Amino acid sequence: MKVRARVFLSGRVQGVFFRSEIRYEAKKLGVKGWVRNLPDGRVEAVLEGEEKSVKELVEFCRRGPSGARVTGIDVMWENYTGGLKDFEIRYGYRF
Repeated sequence: MKVRARVFLSGRVQGVFFRSEIRYEAKKLGVKGWVRNLPDGRVEAVLEGEEKSVKELVEFCRRGPSGARVTGIDVMWENYTGGLKDFEIRYGYRF
């Protein structure tokens, strides 16, 4: 079953290669989506793919790369759209 999750991460999650590590893990798992830094210091990611793979990537987000310290994670399960073709890092804060 295909699923979609929107994840918000807080703690020491910017400036520690979090976005590039999420992209690397997503590509390994076949998950599509995007990740970006938010102006309030959090990281936001949208993940789409097979339920098992998306859940595995959410678990990676809970711990992050070695330099990160995740102190909070909010996961919102949304309707799968299938409109994402790759996994990208987004720059800027456009909503």
